[in-house]
Amino acid sequence: MITLYDFGNSVCCQKVRITLRAKGLEWQAIRVDLFKSEQYDANYLKLNPKGVVPTLVHDGKPVIESTLICEYLDETFPDPPLIPKDPWQRTRMRLWSKMVDDALFEGVTEISFSAMFRERMRNMTEAQRQTRFRNIGDPRRRDRFKSTYEHGVRSPFVLHAIAAYERGWKFLDETLAETGGPWVLGAQPTLADINLMPFAARLDYLGLLDAWTGARPRVQAWWANAQTWPHFKTGLSDLISEHEYSEMRTHGPKIRGDVDELIAGLRDGSIMAA
Repeated sequence: MITLYDFGNSVCCQKVRITLRAKGLEWQAIRVDLFKSEQYDANYLKLNPKGVVPTLVHDGKPVIESTLICEYLDETFPDPPLIPKDPWQRTRMRLWSKMVDDALFEGVTEISFSAMFRERMRNMTEAQRQTRFRNIGDPRRRDRFKSTYEHGVRSPFVLHAIAAYERGWKFLDETLAETGGPWVLGAQPTLADINLMPFAARLDYLGLLDAWTGARPRVQAWWANAQTWPHFKTGLSDLISEHEYSEMRTHGPKIRGDVDELIAGLRDGSIMAA
């Protein structure tokens, strides 16, 4: 039996759900409401001491970290394969897992926060805001959120996020030119594609993706192909509520001008980011 502790619009949960769909697996979903801090419930922390989603429980054994969950599913349920058998190709696939985990995840969190959740926190009382900040277990993550709350898109953490996506989409464009597409590693989808899909989707739904991809037709073609993949639709796009779509469509465009300006500065060298 497979149980997934899940939150609908979490990019990490979306990676796992797409993988489950691609494998043709059924699972029991248990919602963990991040906005109600249910991820810090004592019983949930026994499964996932980090207090994050998703957590997969298979035959009574918990597996945490979305990248590891996806690899676990591929190894446990090998058909159809989503990890290349060739060792060199497998390392190329894992480069994308590493890029997502090292840079794009934090990046989409900061961009989403500056566009949507910052405004939501502005409508809280000061006591509610401080409670939210105290509930963030990782001090570095708390510092990032506080900076983004105070400065919005002009936070250095948001600039680092925008720079990470500039590097990521540039690398994807170069990779697709090398492999010929339509998927990251060539003819067949792999976890490299699945790992990227939720991050492209979030930026797209915020109305921001083409700020990076507008001059990169190969990346645009990859994204168009990904959106028609049935497992993307049933694992991600079909499961986002109309309220969530509306919130992203409403708030994302409010920061578009600043995002465009920062990308332009990164490209012409007038802005430097680590």
